[in-house]
Amino acid sequence: MSDELERLANGVLWPGFYGTEAPGWLLDALRGGLAGVVYFGQNVGEGLAALSAQILTANPDALIGIDEEGGSVTRLESVSGSTLAGAAQLGLVDDLAATEATGAELARRVRAIGGNVVLGPVADVNTDPRNPVIGVRSFGGDERLVSRHVVAEVEGLQRAGVAACVKHFPGHGDTHVDSHHALPEISLDIAEFDRVHLEPFRAAVAAGVDTIMTAHIVVPAWGSEPATLNPRILGMLREWGFEGVIITDALDMAAIRETVGIGVGAARALAAGADLLCIGNPTNPGREVHPDQDLRDYLSARDGIVDALRDGSLPRARVEEAARRVAALAQTLRARAADSHDDAAPDAAPGADSIVRRAVRGARGDAAELAVLDARRRSSLAIDSAAAYVAATLAGDGHVARLDVARTSVQEQDAALDEVIAAEGRTVVLVDRPDADDDQRALIERAAERDPGAVVVNVGLPSQRPLVLPTVEVGAASRVGAQAARDRLRGAYARSAGSSPGDAEHDD
Repeated sequence: MSDELERLANGVLWPGFYGTEAPGWLLDALRGGLAGVVYFGQNVGEGLAALSAQILTANPDALIGIDEEGGSVTRLESVSGSTLAGAAQLGLVDDLAATEATGAELARRVRAIGGNVVLGPVADVNTDPRNPVIGVRSFGGDERLVSRHVVAEVEGLQRAGVAACVKHFPGHGDTHVDSHHALPEISLDIAEFDRVHLEPFRAAVAAGVDTIMTAHIVVPAWGSEPATLNPRILGMLREWGFEGVIITDALDMAAIRETVGIGVGAARALAAGADLLCIGNPTNPGREVHPDQDLRDYLSARDGIVDALRDGSLPRARVEEAARRVAALAQTLRARAADSHDDAAPDAAPGADSIVRRAVRGARGDAAELAVLDARRRSSLAIDSAAAYVAATLAGDGHVARLDVARTSVQEQDAALDEVIAAEGRTVVLVDRPDADDDQRALIERAAERDPGAVVVNVGLPSQRPLVLPTVEVGAASRVGAQAARDRLRGAYARSAGSSPGDAEHDD
């Protein structure tokens, strides 16, 4: 009976793991019915396609998912930075064909490494400029714009042979707390929440999205449980007619790990109506991580489900229903992959550079060189926004200095400013939260006093409060975005007389 229950539990589990090779425990679990795996940055290497083949040999129905959103969030290009437009950039351009093409190219890249589930697009409507975890991952702050671009990307992804996963239901856009570190609560008027934050998910369901990911957020009007564990919230999706797979956000995030724990969280998520439990990235605990954290987390989830099945707190029929949905998705993806054609260009989505250049706005220049002071916030667990490639791409061969405004004194910041100003090239202050971070804003003001010819490059949400220096608004912490900003400040491209309005870069 124990082996039978473990196999049943395996059918709804989706763990991450360490390394670029499949560990023995993972292969054993896959042969024992494990639903599949989720790739994170530590799994990406030259042999990723071979790793996927090994996983699929152990379980031909394995779902292989990856957080690949474009823009600020990439796993496949985590070393060098994304070469695809991000959601905020696509929302600014507001060209549905461009968004669908970006989805198709994301699918092509994921299929090329053996994956079949893309954990995107983000369907959150980012209505709080302080949001530390969504921000430029959202198409914007208007539910109608977000809805139409979510549908366009879902169609691009699924027509190209993978499953799309819209996230984070019922909407993570109006929070200033990161659920990787705590449990956010959203106390909006429920009519407003329904009108604004649920609308993109309703649109995705109507468009036939394969999967939807839950959020670890509490909406008090719908109960005290986070959405991932809340049957009332997850039940909305079934009431709307959604028959696909409900996937949990990672159970190893603090919102679950540090409250009810992974094992209890896994059982309660299933009881609430989730079908596939993303266990998460074993590096998430930070300094508390163990060498076998991946195995520990998997066993915590599996054993939590088995224990709940044994004591009757989790009905077996509920887990069997979830496993059937997961298995049906695997069969759908096999058929879809056989019918799909990879028409996208091999290196970039059609017009990827053009899309990003159309999104990048603000200051221009003709500088020969750029000297960059990188003052962005530190990377988060979801977004490697402070990755060095952004500043390095922006500076080219020029000078780069890095500082953390939250952890350095004004004197240390001014010393870094003076260092950059003394270097050859136009001074660039690289930021990502000029509206929400007073320290970044103060640094910009002191930079203006020291060097009136300096310029700001903002890779976060476009600033709604005017800055004292000319600003290039990029909308993503990515390699392609940084290159577009660099070209703009060096006069490397300009609007050509014969270009069409759709290809023109914006001066505003």
